[in-house]
Amino acid sequence: MSAPQWNNKVVKWVDDRLPVISMLHHSAYEYPTPKNLSYMWNFGSLAGFVLVTMILSGIFLVMNYTPHTSMAFESVERIMRDVNYGWLIRYIHMNGASMFFIVVFLHMFRGLYYGSYKAPREMLWWIGILILLAMMATAFMGYVLPWGQMSFWGATVITNLFSAFPIIGDPLVTWLWGGFSVDNPTLNRFFSLHYLMPFIILGLVVLHVWALHSVRSNNPTGVEIKTPQDSIPFHPYYTIKDLFGMGVFLIFFCGFVFFAPDYLGHPDNYIPANPLVTPPHIVPEWYFLPFYAILRSIDFTIFGIPAKLLGVLAMFASIVILFVIPWLDTSKVRSSKFRPVYKWFFWLFVVDTFILGYCGAKAPDDYFMGVPGLKVIVMGQLSTLYYFAHFLVVMPLVGKMERPKPLPASISESVLKEGANA
Repeated sequence: MSAPQWNNKVVKWVDDRLPVISMLHHSAYEYPTPKNLSYMWNFGSLAGFVLVTMILSGIFLVMNYTPHTSMAFESVERIMRDVNYGWLIRYIHMNGASMFFIVVFLHMFRGLYYGSYKAPREMLWWIGILILLAMMATAFMGYVLPWGQMSFWGATVITNLFSAFPIIGDPLVTWLWGGFSVDNPTLNRFFSLHYLMPFIILGLVVLHVWALHSVRSNNPTGVEIKTPQDSIPFHPYYTIKDLFGMGVFLIFFCGFVFFAPDYLGHPDNYIPANPLVTPPHIVPEWYFLPFYAILRSIDFTIFGIPAKLLGVLAMFASIVILFVIPWLDTSKVRSSKFRPVYKWFFWLFVVDTFILGYCGAKAPDDYFMGVPGLKVIVMGQLSTLYYFAHFLVVMPLVGKMERPKPLPASISESVLKEGANA
């Protein structure tokens, strides 16, 4: 691309000495984008919007928060009651965490369906998984800060998981706590790291976008850009599309902020933390529930390995396995749009994750959706089995055995064909 010519003398003077404006022009304005991207490609920009919203709202909350066990809960209540618009800032931040995970999960499921993890986009996929891990760490530490009952006991239970590791487990937990129980040192270090992690996520997002611009966007056909006719400039076509998607998303987001701000939270977190009173059912936030169900589904020993350690390993493996998906999928076709067999397994996997989330929210001895004889723990074990089988068995075998539909010769051909069919 040729260097842009600036009419504004100030812009030209700055750009001649530091070509950051030209870089932004090439990477955002002129960036060649496949012409057939659907609204499923909106979730990446939405995730960026929510991240900025979370950072800004978090900065304002920190101005009035006190990271001390004797004052943390009261400082949050003061934000809600006495600080001007403190209730709004907190509800935006609190529900923004859920919105962040919703758009990122949808972004990832879209990537799985359309094969966005396949070569040459493996590094792009890896950075995305690192962003997810950083988000989970940030959200967990942020959940501890209000210092309510679920904050305290959630921190106690989750950090205790590391004690399952032999030899290093107990010293590691003591190091995490900063003492011999979850107390003021724990709250202080979690507060410090919670403030730091969003900026690490922001750095990873920059790398993610850099990697994206190096290999370019995938598209619903999975066919690469071959000629200039296959692409259009990012602006104004996709900026307008993203702005429309953002408007729809804000209606959804504001619906929770103004009409159901506590719907996605837990009522026990409005009770001050009490180390002497254990809640009857300790559950994490909804976005951790599938992983919590995997952790809890391992209630048996194998070769003398304790169930607790197996559960922790299974929970970590459920995320680590995402890193090797590019090599587990043996199909030469990217998009599930042209994979008639795998498409159904994908949707079964989506249902499976919802079942895991449901199982994580319920007590192990409850009946699954009220079905007599079917315990939640059993359904969780079956769902965990399919979760790993989907990646380790279904992906390799179906990729070799299924006969995909014919791919279009180019992106332009698929667009013209869809237009003719419409």
